[in-house]
Amino acid sequence: MAEQQFWSSRTTFILAVVGSAVGLGNLWRFPYIAYANGGGAFLIPYLIALLTAGIPLLILEMGVGYKTRAGAPLAFRKLLGGRYDIAGWIAALIAFLIVTYYAVIIAWSVDYAFFSLDLAWGSDPGAFFYGSFLGLSEGVSTFGTINMLILAGAVVAWLWIYFSIFKGVRSVEKMVWITVVLPWLLIIVFVIRGVTLPGAMDGIAYYLTPDFGALLNIDVWIAAYGQIFYSLSLGMAIIIAYSRFLGEEQDVVKNGIIIAFANSFTSIFAGLAVFSTLGYLAHVNGVAVTEVVRSGIELVFVTYPAAISALPVAPEFFGVLFFIMLVTLGIDSAFSLVEATSAAIQDYIRKPEWLINGVICVVAFVVGTFYMTSSGLYWLDIVDHYIMYFLLILVGLSETVFIGYVYGPPKLRAFVNQFSDWRIGRWWDYCIMLIVPGFLAIALLINVVDGITNPYGGYPGFANLVGWGIVITIPVLAVIISFLVKEPPAGDEDVVSE
Repeated sequence: MAEQQFWSSRTTFILAVVGSAVGLGNLWRFPYIAYANGGGAFLIPYLIALLTAGIPLLILEMGVGYKTRAGAPLAFRKLLGGRYDIAGWIAALIAFLIVTYYAVIIAWSVDYAFFSLDLAWGSDPGAFFYGSFLGLSEGVSTFGTINMLILAGAVVAWLWIYFSIFKGVRSVEKMVWITVVLPWLLIIVFVIRGVTLPGAMDGIAYYLTPDFGALLNIDVWIAAYGQIFYSLSLGMAIIIAYSRFLGEEQDVVKNGIIIAFANSFTSIFAGLAVFSTLGYLAHVNGVAVTEVVRSGIELVFVTYPAAISALPVAPEFFGVLFFIMLVTLGIDSAFSLVEATSAAIQDYIRKPEWLINGVICVVAFVVGTFYMTSSGLYWLDIVDHYIMYFLLILVGLSETVFIGYVYGPPKLRAFVNQFSDWRIGRWWDYCIMLIVPGFLAIALLINVVDGITNPYGGYPGFANLVGWGIVITIPVLAVIISFLVKEPPAGDEDVVSE
């Protein structure tokens, strides 16, 4: 049996989990969601969602990983017996699928760091990104060939990912000091640079000016709970995998609260960098801020390059910094996804960690070449949508039902409280049994109805069928794996007693 590894300190564990949670979505998703759902008023449902869903689920997953010292599948099998490990296998498979395309976005960022040296996107960043760089085809069925520039960027990304984790915790602990601290410093740089630009305050006003009337809209509350769930790496087997390395008498509750608020603060603060820059871009072009507001991939690879080119001083320098920030934001999220997958496998296949991680990285890299083709962006969008809107919610719902109604919240609460200075009360039980599964069940139902009546993204029928195929295949595959895997080797009993 491999030597048990532990985090060297609480700080490194918190940095690792924060690094996993703080990713590209904090920069390109949260600011737009807040802007579109009441501005500053959105912070009210957002913070309520953080307290009633984000922190309770974080504590749940951390408690499960800490108690069982196992990856997600074995963790649920240890706690509940039978085939409850299916939820863990779904989570591990999701983690693997996500990293296959997430690493491709990191590869784009690597390439754009080099493009920034001479502002290669020129006067039309949109045409450059979709045409010259991606060579985007006319539709999902026109695949074309693998883009060699993206392939080269992916090689860099995957080498970085692998060498961040090939020695397990020892490697991760060293890397998170770069991939967490550096992007935080760079976000501060971009906030300072952004707020000093003409028009910046107009952009920030659009971001933070509250529209309290929006609080009467149920969609705003759904957006808040959805943002919390998606932004904390919940349901991806990551938190459970990382928590299995916690040392004795760790304060799970305090760790969870610190991690949750650090992630949320980063999201809110990053919004200042985004909207100050959008305000400047609107000022330069003589248009309203609403004319330049974008989210997601278009924000960082089209709108931001346009803003960078318009900077009055050292645009090349700030361009390189911006895309280095994107790379570092993405890397720790990516290697945590690999670690989640690896943890699930290591519990059953006792091979060297460097070998298992290497095989996962190579296979994920090969699968990821699909997203490097001319139609890759379309398929990335489709797969991501069906994972985020269906499979992740299914995992979260399964976890809360299993712990809430099979294992029993009081038992897990008593376990984490015995090591915690900040103890959680029965409110946590109600969150796990009622609030979180209630929200997730409603969200899943809404998404299923909407997905059936309004096929996603205007894509042709077969493309959405592929998406639904993934939603169905992953749970089925998890069931098959659950029945095929043998019991893990002896010596895997719980090492943290109640």
